[in-house]
Amino acid sequence: MSSNLALVGDIGATNARLAMIRSDGTISAPRVYDSQADSDIAKAILSFLAEERPTGKPDDGVLAIAAVVSGNEVRMINHPWHFLIEDLRIRLGLRELHIINDFAANALAISELGESDIVEVGSGSGVIDAPIGVVGPGTGLGMSAFLHSEGGIVLLESEGGHVTMPAATSREAEVLDLMRRRYDHVSAERVLSGQGLVNLYEALCELENLSSASFTPAQITDAQIWREDPRTQEATGMFCAMLGTVAGNLALTLGARGGVYITGGIVPKLGRVFFESDFRTRFQAKGRFLNYLEAIPTYVITRPVPALLGAARYLRQL
Repeated sequence: MSSNLALVGDIGATNARLAMIRSDGTISAPRVYDSQADSDIAKAILSFLAEERPTGKPDDGVLAIAAVVSGNEVRMINHPWHFLIEDLRIRLGLRELHIINDFAANALAISELGESDIVEVGSGSGVIDAPIGVVGPGTGLGMSAFLHSEGGIVLLESEGGHVTMPAATSREAEVLDLMRRRYDHVSAERVLSGQGLVNLYEALCELENLSSASFTPAQITDAQIWREDPRTQEATGMFCAMLGTVAGNLALTLGARGGVYITGGIVPKLGRVFFESDFRTRFQAKGRFLNYLEAIPTYVITRPVPALLGAARYLRQL
């Protein structure tokens, strides 16, 4: 598809990040909007288009959204926004509008990333043309993957964030047993997300018969607060280790010998804390398949909003 200007967006439950693909193919610096501030998605996008008016009006658009995308109706998973694609296209005045899952867009972005956009965790060497997995904790927990075929890349959209979370240690078992009293299903997302960090911290406090503070996810991962409340540090460490378990499960399930990439709004901000955590040890801790997983590389995507790259690639492929 050819277009002088195109709209691309990464629409999550917390923020909507919108940008323009210019006529030379480059992507403008994204503008960030509070997803909670507008009553519907169209208002946020129309605000962006009004601010971008001097740049010009886009003809087409691709929005990567935290939702199961099937048919004309789209309902976000962790946010009340819902809409009909055709209605939204008309309201935005676009010739064509395409909606894709946000983690499908993250998967599409991987081949667009440069060396400065990723940091390897541990060691490993990806097998060319082998499947690649993507997992990312943020407001929720997203997963996706892609594999290579004769016709090109095949995207695997997934709701793997809602698999049942397993315990790998007795301490984790205590935490998950407690959480099962609160939820009918303790999914991976219940612990591997912003709210998941809060859930872990509160559970650890309850196990120690201590009152929990009203910490935000960012505060729980703050080393200064760790000194005030050691349960925040334990929650952060448990989060990283549990993410290793889930990422290792994803690698085994997919045969993702091309690598597993970590994205989302939480891990890139953890920096050294994540690289020194038990993530990689737990990723590999699969008994007889230790050697298999030792060979699979794991990376943190440090480039901001990689889904916009994936949305732009999706548009080029149409």
